Amino acid sequence: MLKKLVLVLLCLILVAAVVIFTFAPAQLDRQMNLVAEHAPYQISPAAQQLHSSLVIGDWHSDSTLWQRDLAKLSDYGHVDIPRLQAGNVMLQMFTTVTKSPSGLNYEHNETDAWDDITSLALVQRWPIATWKSLTERALYQANKLHDLAERDVANFRLIQSQADLQAFVRARQQAPQLVGGLIGTEGSHALDGKLENIDLLYQNGFRMMGLQHFFDNKLGGSLHGSSGAGLSEFGAQALTKMQSLDIMVDVAHSSEQTVKDVLAISRKPLVVSHTGFKGHCDTPRNISDELMIKIAQAGGLIGVGYWPGAVCGTSPATVAEAILYGVRLVGADHVALGSDFDGTVETGMDTSELNALTQALLDAGADEATIHKVMGGNMLLFLQQNLPAK
Repeated sequence: MLKKLVLVLLCLILVAAVVIFTFAPAQLDRQMNLVAEHAPYQISPAAQQLHSSLVIGDWHSDSTLWQRDLAKLSDYGHVDIPRLQAGNVMLQMFTTVTKSPSGLNYEHNETDAWDDITSLALVQRWPIATWKSLTERALYQANKLHDLAERDVANFRLIQSQADLQAFVRARQQAPQLVGGLIGTEGSHALDGKLENIDLLYQNGFRMMGLQHFFDNKLGGSLHGSSGAGLSEFGAQALTKMQSLDIMVDVAHSSEQTVKDVLAISRKPLVVSHTGFKGHCDTPRNISDELMIKIAQAGGLIGVGYWPGAVCGTSPATVAEAILYGVRLVGADHVALGSDFDGTVETGMDTSELNALTQALLDAGADEATIHKVMGGNMLLFLQQNLPAK
């Protein structure tokens, strides 16, 4: 009798495990990467014509964190190749998330708080090496993009250099369905505290590295950490090494002191890959307008997000307001898109609906030259000037 009971329990455990590993990843994705319910957006012929002529680029999407096959159209989440094509997106930076706190908030997170990516790695059956190593988590997500580039060459190209970008732009003139992808990190927790891992990530295609995410780390203070610290000595060494390899440095999520310290020693322009402007949306997620001006004055580029913590709303009109606030603050040459798609946020559109943002910018009075710049022209130029040559 006891043996039968044990056997039944083992069978129940096995069934439960199969259910969890089969259905839980998609369910989590559905629950955490939401699009607010809305009526179909009304797009004028003039807006659609303009949208179709744009170079469109987005500095920040966390889509590799999830189990979706990005080559296939999904009915949940925010990004996949078919939806990028439907939105006329030319360039997408995919940022690899390696550590994120349970009870995620913008105010305060202890460095040793429980990390939700560990749980996600287990549920999604990531390789054992990723359970403890944040570097391995970044590499695992990057490998999804390398694999995608190999098996879907008709639709997706991976860009790692200025030469790659130039070839991609030429190819897209003949094949406008092509999407160009780049690889970045969501914070340098991905280094596991080792400078040599910058080389390892670079060799695996990483061309942008964020310094912090929701926790303070060995490089310095996070905007949402517990210390309020600036850039550490290790962080300064990491910054120098990144820039020596022509890795673009992203200060989204960095503390204000860290940003100031980076500006003081950086030899190259910075990216704020996904953010809002504090003067437009006064939340703990956004750094001061004064710092944004300094980033722009140093040649930097600021990607505007699509979620409430960044722009105090989700509608295309709200995102357009934030973009145009930024244009007035720092100039049209320094504003770009930084959606934070698939980053456990709710947005008012997925990437297939970006023509609604073009419409909203026109409705808000933006001229076509400004729209061309902020929707992707600035990103293309920045990449042409800051990616490694070869």
